[in-house]
Amino acid sequence: MSRWFANLLVVGLLLIAALTGWALVSSVREGVQSVTGPTGGVATEVQAFFNPTPTIYPDSVTVVRSVQSLARLESVQYSIEKVIRAETGQGIFAPLLGDRLLFVAHGEVIAGVDLSKLGPSDVLVSTDGRVTVIVPAAEVFVTRLDNEKSYVYERATGLFTKGDINLESQARQVAEDEIRNGALEDGILNNAQTNANAVLERLLRSLGFEDVVIVVATAPPP
Repeated sequence: MSRWFANLLVVGLLLIAALTGWALVSSVREGVQSVTGPTGGVATEVQAFFNPTPTIYPDSVTVVRSVQSLARLESVQYSIEKVIRAETGQGIFAPLLGDRLLFVAHGEVIAGVDLSKLGPSDVLVSTDGRVTVIVPAAEVFVTRLDNEKSYVYERATGLFTKGDINLESQARQVAEDEIRNGALEDGILNNAQTNANAVLERLLRSLGFEDVVIVVATAPPP
């Protein structure tokens, strides 16, 4: 009887020990799960801290292709009016042989930056997220007269002449030059460069660059 009781006691103690061990293991597992979370949060964050994922920036060739896609970037347009005086045969014989006209010229000037000229040597990409781009200087793309708004305001010819058939054409040629010069004096190239640089900076930042440096190349002589 005593032996049977002793055996029963031993079995009971072993059962209690087994249950206690199982509860301890479950508790440890729950504790680990509560620390790491369902996706191993803390471990993942620690691993990410010591092994950060590198940021990949576009290379210079990719940047050049993206910028060249803008091609001739027309960044500003001016509308200008000029009054041109053209005359021939003036002097003491003007009332007899002279020819004079006033030409009111309306025109527009378009300026911008030709980004198709950009090459790989004009782009420097660094590993810290900076890109330096040497862009061409702004230039005038188009100068044209608006024929619908341009007209001869006044014309006076001498008594013995029907006038110079080329005088109005000459006035129109001079008008184009004057319209262009007026736009240049008004700072069209500076405005075109500023606007083009702003567009270019937005493009580069959209490619992921955090620091954008734009350097304007020296303009060629006119």
